[in-house]
Amino acid sequence: MARAKRHYIAGQVWHLTHRCHKREFLLRFAKDRRRWLQWLFEAKRRYGLAILNYTVTSNHIHLLVVDDGNRDTIPKSIQLVAGRTGQEYNERKGRKGAYWEDRYHATAIETGEHLLRCLVYIDLNMARAGVVNHPSEWTFGGYNEIQSPRRKCVLIAYEKLAALTGYDDYDSFRQSHKEWVNALLVDGNNVHDRQWTRSIAVGGEQFVQRIKAGLGMKALGRRIREVPGGYELRERVTSYIADFDPKKSDIGLENTHNWSAFP
Repeated sequence: MARAKRHYIAGQVWHLTHRCHKREFLLRFAKDRRRWLQWLFEAKRRYGLAILNYTVTSNHIHLLVVDDGNRDTIPKSIQLVAGRTGQEYNERKGRKGAYWEDRYHATAIETGEHLLRCLVYIDLNMARAGVVNHPSEWTFGGYNEIQSPRRKCVLIAYEKLAALTGYDDYDSFRQSHKEWVNALLVDGNNVHDRQWTRSIAVGGEQFVQRIKAGLGMKALGRRIREVPGGYELRERVTSYIADFDPKKSDIGLENTHNWSAFP
């Protein structure tokens, strides 16, 4: 499996999207979506992955994370989660071949209001698809965990999320988050917006220019354009990838971690 070029700038918030091979509905079973989340918990435990939000759909995932300055944390985490989920599915179904697209896409998101908008966009994915009426009805997303923080099996870094969105305390953030979600559902603005999934960076003009400058030669040919609510650095190819070939990946039985299912 070819390894794609990596776009890496330390300390950023990243919105990651990863699709099943040929957009097949390989995550249509609840047990596989649950296993993806359980392996995500293991990635947090093992590598210290800082998770801000997530949604697992029937054929792709959304994951919002903040980089800790170690360029290996995110790739190793996705390698673990995607690799083990795919291997378990193939073993159970007697299936061979790729489970995921070989590349996952990463968009750098500016903190503050842009991060809150991206957070809500992820929450509303299944409502946008018409599967549920409200994100609270989808048990494989981060909305319920954000609104009702857990004491165990915690995935989301609650206080970090509040701080990065510009709030002094978590209760204020949580209330604002709930209001944003409900407002978009009421006013009919819950629409697909490719800036969150196809760009290299989304934010204010200065933020996007800084990301472009940080990429150096890798940003050649990319252009900055204005989008609703801010600016984006357009993408030409998918970026920020890990190699998920099971023959090359450090993914085996030793990675198994006993962990109770989500409530």
